[in-house]
Amino acid sequence: MTVQRIVEDVKARGDDAVRRWAVELDGVAPARATPGGDLPAGAVLQLAARVRRWHEAQRPRDVRLEVEPGVELERRWLALESVGIYVPRGLVSTLVMCAVPAQAAGVERIVVMTPPQGSGLVAAAAELLGIDEVWAVGGAQAIAALAYVHRVDKIVGPGNAFVNEAKLLVSRDVAIDLPAGPSEVVVVLGRGGDRAIAELELAAQREHGHEAMCELIEADDLEAALRRVNELAPEHVVLLGEAESLAPRIRNAGAVFVGGSSPVASGDYATGGNHVLPTGRWARSTGGLGLETFLKPVTTQRLTPDGLALVRPIVEALAAVEGMTAHAQAVAR
Repeated sequence: MTVQRIVEDVKARGDDAVRRWAVELDGVAPARATPGGDLPAGAVLQLAARVRRWHEAQRPRDVRLEVEPGVELERRWLALESVGIYVPRGLVSTLVMCAVPAQAAGVERIVVMTPPQGSGLVAAAAELLGIDEVWAVGGAQAIAALAYVHRVDKIVGPGNAFVNEAKLLVSRDVAIDLPAGPSEVVVVLGRGGDRAIAELELAAQREHGHEAMCELIEADDLEAALRRVNELAPEHVVLLGEAESLAPRIRNAGAVFVGGSSPVASGDYATGGNHVLPTGRWARSTGGLGLETFLKPVTTQRLTPDGLALVRPIVEALAAVEGMTAHAQAVAR
């Protein structure tokens, strides 16, 4: 079995292929998830309220500008029509981190995929959030189903190596957020920092499994520590003691937690900051999920006859240099 084989099979045969791989790999046929389990509803709703508040504040501004007389440009931000969310086994907090920003953006249709084991909790949390399309399907077949059966506009959410490989494969046909892989934390322990807190942070990340990257930097040399953090570009950075002063200078990180009262777990479960963050050094070029993940900009251009006359010589000159005769003719009106 390879991820590529699963993805190509679902792309070619649709629901029949999803069923085949779900039975073979999950042990059960695809089905809507039934809400169940001992869900801490109050905690879920409190987290959702904070996530919503933080992400609604991120809405980008529409821009309209007359760049020259008679030449007007406009850029509007619009919500995606549909989004697929992959939620790892039983991680209701990840559902909140993905679904609530999508709702805040105005996404009309949200489809959730999650492995059968633990799907009851995820479906119960989705019900609290007003989401009813939750499927008990996991792994690469779930990602392929979102891309080629449900045909969503974008797929978001973290997963294991198989899920991330599937996301990269389907990204030729549907947008994805980022390949969020094994968890990462770098703890920078400066002078005056509490070593016991540093150890707690490392232990918390190790709960994500043996593939988690957990590194402690003894920051006697703050500049060397800063270089190391920016080189690693980790998912999480914790700054303790004198290292707290480095916060404004960190370029490459998914999220930075400053001080002994700012554990990563608070961001995972309670603050409202998003915990779906780049790993594998992707933080060098991208950030975690935000409201903009679920939006797209559309640019509108309007020219008056005078505006067209103003830009015509520029179009004609550049079209001539590039050998685009029809381009020059298109502005001769």
